[in-house]
Amino acid sequence: MKFRGQNKISNDFNLSSMTDIVFLLLIFFMIASTLAKELDTIEVTLPSAKGKTENRKSITVTINNKNNFFIDGEAISKDLFEKKLIDLVSLDKKKIVVLKSEKTVPLEEVVFIMNIANQNAIKIILAVESN
Repeated sequence: MKFRGQNKISNDFNLSSMTDIVFLLLIFFMIASTLAKELDTIEVTLPSAKGKTENRKSITVTINNKNNFFIDGEAISKDLFEKKLIDLVSLDKKKIVVLKSEKTVPLEEVVFIMNIANQNAIKIILAVESN
């Protein structure tokens, strides 16, 4: 009596699972490289950069070349600026401040506004020109 086993070992290698892994890695690296490029939008020659920032729940702070301060188009003195900004943000905690300043404005004026925002936990975005 001769018994033959039904289970034969095949020496073929199945590549379907390997190709699935390769395609998943390819997709992962394509997405990761795209996101890495988008994070690097700040250029050295400010105030121009790629991208566009729009937010309907925002307060616009503007500094012109004569160092005049404006909140949503309304002129305000530097002494009253902090109080007015905090009052506007306290009405809606989700509001974001968009800072627009001309190229010729001294850096101290921009830092003055950013310090106010940081001390009061206000989210602030520096607006730049799109290329």
